[in-house]
Amino acid sequence: MQASRVPATLEHADALDVPAEAGHEVLGRFPAPRTGPVALAGHRMRFFVAPGGAEELPGLLDWLEWSGIPLDLVPLCGPEAAYDDGAPAWLRPPVPDGGRHAGAPLHLPAMSLRTQPGPAADGRSGGTVGLTALVSALATACHRVRLRVARTDQPCAFSYASRICAGTRPRSLTS
Repeated sequence: MQASRVPATLEHADALDVPAEAGHEVLGRFPAPRTGPVALAGHRMRFFVAPGGAEELPGLLDWLEWSGIPLDLVPLCGPEAAYDDGAPAWLRPPVPDGGRHAGAPLHLPAMSLRTQPGPAADGRSGGTVGLTALVSALATACHRVRLRVARTDQPCAFSYASRICAGTRPRSLTS
């Protein structure tokens, strides 16, 4: 295994690549290891999902009504998911079955509206979160990051006070 590639257990896995700020927001929402393996490299974070998961992203975003909204959410299929520019820092390493059983399969987020079967590493029921829930959380977090970055210091554009200052005060209903 090379240090600059994903572990052999993830060779065929897909990944969803997001800004680190959005990734940290999602990690705070789902307790470990429910998101599956997560790696950080620079200002980007990769959430590893079951093979074929990246191909489902456009359809899921459309179904979740995120299509047409610019999100910094990039699907990476198979070999694209590997890190070629240096070893990542594993925030949630790819440990099979929470580290309890050697040779056990990895629980990766797959196409599902519910959590995947199997115990979580902390003993609670539930296993990994489904791909739909993960994509929904990532899209929401990416959109929030985009709005924070684009935010200016102007007051609320539609508030009554800001419209008076701008000279665009709406007519009163009584005048």
